[in-house]
Amino acid sequence: MKERFYQAFIFFLLLTSGVSAQQIIPGAERNELYEGSLKNKRIGLVVNHTSMVFDGHLVDYLISRELNVTKIFSPEHGFRGVEDAGKHIEDTRDEKTGVPIVSLYGSNRKPTTEQMQDLDIVVFDIQDVGARFYTYISTMHYMMEACAENGIEMIILDRPNPNGDYVDGPVLREGQQSFVGMHPIPVVHGLTVGELAKMINGEKWLSGGKSCRLNVVTVENYEHQYLYSLPVRPSPNLPNDLSIRLYPSLCFFEGTMMSVGRGTDFPFQVVGYPDKSFGKFDFTPENVPGATDPKYKDQKCYGKDFRELQRVPGFTISYVIEFYNKSGRDENFFTSYFNTLAGNDELMEQIKAGLTEEEIRISWLEELNHYKALRKKYLLYPDFE
Repeated sequence: MKERFYQAFIFFLLLTSGVSAQQIIPGAERNELYEGSLKNKRIGLVVNHTSMVFDGHLVDYLISRELNVTKIFSPEHGFRGVEDAGKHIEDTRDEKTGVPIVSLYGSNRKPTTEQMQDLDIVVFDIQDVGARFYTYISTMHYMMEACAENGIEMIILDRPNPNGDYVDGPVLREGQQSFVGMHPIPVVHGLTVGELAKMINGEKWLSGGKSCRLNVVTVENYEHQYLYSLPVRPSPNLPNDLSIRLYPSLCFFEGTMMSVGRGTDFPFQVVGYPDKSFGKFDFTPENVPGATDPKYKDQKCYGKDFRELQRVPGFTISYVIEFYNKSGRDENFFTSYFNTLAGNDELMEQIKAGLTEEEIRISWLEELNHYKALRKKYLLYPDFE
């Protein structure tokens, strides 16, 4: 019931913004703008289960158009989008089409020269959720780099950003780069993948300052102020609009001793720990597809059910502060991964020092404002301001 209420609320916001989900046309469905560029080319596709066009998958669609799909590259969670977060994925072959699938979440994250040598063009079409630590944009970065190094054009079939209606959070600092944060952008970056790709090129963030030959097929009728409900879950543990909106805030708990509900039917909609002092709501993580060995498996966790929220806030660290205090400021509350997610080693220390969210926000305001000004150079769609 709570989930249906939230879905209805999102639909209401879409209606009141003056646009419907049916009117927003993703780049993949604007086939007249890119099919001509693919004729007589050996095509590499960076795709997963979200790469839907019309009523089918992009791979099947392009093959039905007699285009030469030579190779598929798959990101974290695999081509079918069902593998656990962080799971090593081997190369394989698509059972339906026979096209080889190269995993970019296995032995290498960046395509090798050998993997690129039989391609003339690469198409990227994956749904992002607008958070810096969501690894699909890291896969895009490495593919751009491989294309730049091998003289191959890259087409990005752009899609709406479901968290693209605002910008917030600390900006990643120099020296803090990882696969869950490769660029000096805030947690909520407010860009589509096409806009981010233009920023990566324009700011010379590829290795050696290289530039990728880039063509972005834009989304029709999209503006950043629109709240967009995804037709396909982007990964196993983001099953609905609520989890996607909460993800930028709740993902920080992955760097703590808390569970975010992996192994339940409502991941990234709850937070808990195996101790009754953390709250009256309880849940028990179990082995489920996409979370086959969740934190605190088969242990009852107590905490907070965010499905009861009457209003879903934008990015906030208030939840982390709240549960750190509930833990009695436990010295084991944070793990080193928290700094990786934060993109700095300052945020954890600020929380430990007892600073309020308002005080912490002041410390990242200058860098955030600088990013906001930079972002405007690369926008392809009307902004929310």
